[in-house]
Amino acid sequence: MKVKHIIYTLIAIVLGYLVYNRLASPTPGKGPAASGAKGGGKPSGPMSVNGIVVKSESFTDNLNITGNIVANEEVAIRTETSGLITGIYFKEGSLVKQGMLLVKINDKDLQAQLTKAITLQKLAEEKEYRARILLQKEAVSKEDYDANLADLNALKAETQLIRTQIIKTEIRAPFSGTIGLRSVSIGDYITPQTDITTLVNVNPAKITFTVPEKYVQLLKQKSTIKFTVEGTSRVYNATVYAVEPRIDETTRTVQLKATAPNNDGSLLPGSFAKVELALKEIEDALFVPTQAVVPLLKGKKVFVSKNGMATDALIETGVRTSSRVQVLNGLKAGDTVITTGIMSLKPETPVKVTLQ
Repeated sequence: MKVKHIIYTLIAIVLGYLVYNRLASPTPGKGPAASGAKGGGKPSGPMSVNGIVVKSESFTDNLNITGNIVANEEVAIRTETSGLITGIYFKEGSLVKQGMLLVKINDKDLQAQLTKAITLQKLAEEKEYRARILLQKEAVSKEDYDANLADLNALKAETQLIRTQIIKTEIRAPFSGTIGLRSVSIGDYITPQTDITTLVNVNPAKITFTVPEKYVQLLKQKSTIKFTVEGTSRVYNATVYAVEPRIDETTRTVQLKATAPNNDGSLLPGSFAKVELALKEIEDALFVPTQAVVPLLKGKKVFVSKNGMATDALIETGVRTSSRVQVLNGLKAGDTVITTGIMSLKPETPVKVTLQ
């Protein structure tokens, strides 16, 4: 029992000795050297920081938005009349000219009706001619001649109607463009609800996009925009040709359309477009890196190096980009703005600036 108490006593003595040594040993930074530095009130040397010299430059304030590429003209090819397809005269994916015959529908019954109507029309023309001669000789009444003339005109109208129905059996390209994939074959029975193929004109291409209402006054017809599409770094130019005359009450935006040359067909309808609008040109603009700006309760500030000392300057900011902020007031060209060590700086701190 006494041995147990002796062991506990030895352990307590060892722990007390370790605690005493820990408390008695000098803490780094609190020894005489540190006390001397603290008593001096100044660091041993200037703080090393990076900085830039503010320069004036021309800047274009851009608005980046999204849009869509659409065809100049696009239509689903359908028929006006029902019937069996007797001929298909286009190759899928090929270029076609306006008026080119694409599909032919069986018209044999209409051709027979046309032959009959032409025959009856010729007989009516002869009757009308004879009646006119007799009318000149006062051998028939004016009423009899008018009846013959009416029969002739009715047959002419019937002939013209049949010719129109025959024309409808020929499906032609309404404009020049690229024909799509067909969904029918020769022998198919089609109706006005049947989609035969599509026809697309992509030169020029059209770009549709929307802008917030506050920018509407800056965009007018013939304004120039730039845009890119996925899969390429090529920058395309387009010209605004139409502006929606009303604001969408839900999104508070206005829709615009622009056209872009597409001679090589690289702009495909349905593509996603990244549109860049140049809103205004700013001359003699001053910019500083975003990380150099310190937010305050009632504004913003930056640290400027003057005569080897850090000095804070209250600023008013303007346009912001991904990495820079425009300074409207508080700086002038030639000022050296500190860009690193911002959180450790205080006014009148000695600094050594490395310009970037």
